[in-house]
Amino acid sequence: MSQQEQPKRPQEPIKYGDVFDVSGELADRPIAPEDARLMQAKETSVLGHTQKGGIAATMQSAATANRRGGFVEPGVATFLDPDRGVSVEQTDVPGARVTKESIGVQDVTIGQYVEPRPVATSATGMSVQSKITIGQALEATVHSAGKKPVDQSDAAAVQAAEVRASSNNVIAPGGVAASAQSAADYNAAIERDENKIKLVDVLAGAAGKLQEDKAVTKQDAEGVVSAELRNNPTMSTYPGGVADSVTAAARLNEKANI
Repeated sequence: MSQQEQPKRPQEPIKYGDVFDVSGELADRPIAPEDARLMQAKETSVLGHTQKGGIAATMQSAATANRRGGFVEPGVATFLDPDRGVSVEQTDVPGARVTKESIGVQDVTIGQYVEPRPVATSATGMSVQSKITIGQALEATVHSAGKKPVDQSDAAAVQAAEVRASSNNVIAPGGVAASAQSAADYNAAIERDENKIKLVDVLAGAAGKLQEDKAVTKQDAEGVVSAELRNNPTMSTYPGGVADSVTAAARLNEKANI
């Protein structure tokens, strides 16, 4: 192989924004070896193992490439405080378990998983998993993105979800969707995020607030995603937000094939 044919080294490191749906300062930071090691350790501690093809595995692949490319040194971390560097949290909601993985002192969510869990027992004594409903998927959002101020994209996504949960495709006055729209309208006039209404304020107990509920389908998820995208100037969904949670629930329901 001639010198001209030698493979070129990457010109830039792999950054968080290249492999995860994040924005702001984190998106421009290279994934460092210590970041990956901390996430692997945290996944193992909380989940009992490292998720195959999951967040830690993705970070490790990127960190290895960055180290080989000479962009980072072994043992270097993007975030210097190991106690605030990474987190893996699991929360049980009706019919499912939400796992949220975050990084940085600002606790930026870089990934989430929604897994079904046994909620009933059959006559034979075997555990039976019910499908995840739209209401349960909305409640799961509280644990993955509850601190997010409600905006118009969230309100539109919640409205799309409530319409699909209803047999007559209507929005109930004073329901979850109406509350989400009121929150979005209120927040539009507020400057400081700490004074805005958050998703947790709107979606906590959502399953019990819906007049009707149903198992999430792929078509439901597509409708919710479309609504969130159409109402977001960046044409993207929020990591761990309403669309992400409903989509994750739909995928799990398809796999369950109940």
